[in-house]
Amino acid sequence: ELAEELRSACPATATAARPPESGTGTERGTESPPRKRRAQRAPDGDDPAHDADFVPSAEVLLQAEEEEEEGSDAPASDASGSEPEALRGHGTRTVAAARPKPQCRGLAPNGLHNSIMAPVEKCSSVTSSVREQHYSQWEFPDWIPLEHKWMSLSDSEAAPYLPLEEKSPLFLIQREGIEEDGALHRIDRFGSLQPHAERLDVSFFVGGPVWAMEWCPCPEGSAASQYVALYCHRSMEETHSVAGLHGGPALLQLWSLGTLQQEQGSEHSVALAYGIATNHGCVWDMKFCPSGAWEPPDAPRKHPQMSRLGLLAVAFSDGSVLLYALPHPGALHASRGCQVKARVPVPGRWSDTCALCSQVQCVATLQVGAVQAGSASDCGQCFSLSWLPSKPHHHLAAGFYDGTVAIWNLPTTSLLQRVCQPDGSLKLYPFRCFLAHDHAVRSMEWCKADGNFLVTAGNDRKIKFWDLRRPYEPINSIKRFLSTEVAWLLPYNGVTVAQDNCYASYGLCGIHYIDAGYLGFKAYFVAPRKGTVWSISGSDWLNTVAAGDITGELVAAVLPDLAINPLNIKRPSERRFPVYKADLLPCGPTGPVGGEQALPKTRLYSEMVAKTCIRFRDTDLRSFKNFPSREPMRRMHTQEAKAELSLDRLQLEALHKVRFSPNVDSQGWLLSGGQAGVVRAHCLRGLA
Repeated sequence: ELAEELRSACPATATAARPPESGTGTERGTESPPRKRRAQRAPDGDDPAHDADFVPSAEVLLQAEEEEEEGSDAPASDASGSEPEALRGHGTRTVAAARPKPQCRGLAPNGLHNSIMAPVEKCSSVTSSVREQHYSQWEFPDWIPLEHKWMSLSDSEAAPYLPLEEKSPLFLIQREGIEEDGALHRIDRFGSLQPHAERLDVSFFVGGPVWAMEWCPCPEGSAASQYVALYCHRSMEETHSVAGLHGGPALLQLWSLGTLQQEQGSEHSVALAYGIATNHGCVWDMKFCPSGAWEPPDAPRKHPQMSRLGLLAVAFSDGSVLLYALPHPGALHASRGCQVKARVPVPGRWSDTCALCSQVQCVATLQVGAVQAGSASDCGQCFSLSWLPSKPHHHLAAGFYDGTVAIWNLPTTSLLQRVCQPDGSLKLYPFRCFLAHDHAVRSMEWCKADGNFLVTAGNDRKIKFWDLRRPYEPINSIKRFLSTEVAWLLPYNGVTVAQDNCYASYGLCGIHYIDAGYLGFKAYFVAPRKGTVWSISGSDWLNTVAAGDITGELVAAVLPDLAINPLNIKRPSERRFPVYKADLLPCGPTGPVGGEQALPKTRLYSEMVAKTCIRFRDTDLRSFKNFPSREPMRRMHTQEAKAELSLDRLQLEALHKVRFSPNVDSQGWLLSGGQAGVVRAHCLRGLA
């Protein structure tokens, strides 16, 4: 009876699915094979008697609610669903690569949701670990700045290299939560405002439109001053064609920002450390050696050597790529026999500025072609650079107008790649060249986790991922829109891309994350923008990207964990926030003019600056509590949908370059500059 009850209780499907046992008994051997029975239909499961013992816990119910919320964000699904088919990958690979998302509930102390902050902590930990393994303490010991290669210029000699504008445009700063008096500021050339006592932001005027900018790396715990190298056009109305080569005088500027602290900011005002006068045309890109090039300012050096601040590679519009060994400003000033203190130059006294201007002999010239063939003009202008991010940092890549990518081995001793010049400098030729695009290589980034992989973005509207062991064909090629710049964050298998709006579909212009093809994820829409996004920068420490656009808005976005499929990211609009917004306002002798007075429709700087002023509206970045309901967030969402572009005038408020600090001591600081020549530094204390 017990056997019959057990047999009736067991489902027929389980009995049929049980494999036959291999026995040697006589009874089993003579037994006829069992008849195949049709599988019984599984019960409906609607019987409440079977579910009487199932009581979902409160945790399971909360998890189900959060999963429903994740799938309810219509803009995210719409934006992802309208991507090209080539970006959608293979469903089987996506499912295989997806991992269960960790459950993070509640709010972090800074006011953001814990699900937003969890990837930040993970990203910071990964970055710290990777840097310990792949960063170096000392590299390129032969490239030390020498005193006799730095020639100071007189007033008359320096004049052709200096920016033409001696005064900045009028501007005012309105900070969220602070009742400002609305005072207008006009800064002298190479002058700065004092750091704000509470918000810590600083502003300085470099003299012209900013088109290249880079932080100088320094090791963790150095407690040293932070420096930034930048370039601006001499004239406010200066333009250049991408075709052909352009030479002429230019000034490469190095600025001291002081010891930037997360809680105290800089103790001293920002000042120009020194300038490098060049005759190679404008600068389109520059990159510092990621590590191993910095030494303490008081490092013992025998004459004529000076303590080294860093190694800087610069891409010029005449097609040349030059490598400079930069000294610490104190060592350079001491070598001239006078201590030049950091100060704001006195208007009209050119000697204050010219004492800091030098003509410098570079340590190496990087040229395409070969020793017996080729010249710097063969590939056109150089638009992009990327330094190998892992030690020993021996490779440097450059992208040119004709679509060529050239890679140099900097410490090479090959007679085919290294030629000693009569002045003691080197001329280096690449060990690898390949045609990456059908047009100019606009931007490029090396993978920080593996030096074999490189991404390039060209004016042919293509983004290509390369395995440099097989450069004859990209491992992935995506044709979407005209990309302006790419940023490759350390933990992820893809790049964040800024785009021009000329080829973008309506509503899809902005910032996208594009998977390299390994995981097969669809493109993730990070942030919509109305106008062209000129620049983008990523922070490996904060898992955050920041972008500046033609409308004058600097926006930052905290990325999700992109190792997991971002298809159903919950509330992506809460992940982005404005750092500040620059607006152009009609202005009279006493200040901004109210009412509906229209802006002058002119492309002449002199007419525009006479009738307008710039208003910077800063967000309080110390905390993100109640952020969705605060005025800067509401304004940002409104302008994302209804912003108007005025392309028939000079875009004086446009932002051209944005850079996060790569240094751990100043990891929360963000630098931005644009058409007006006013460069601003902000601290994202709520994230850092």
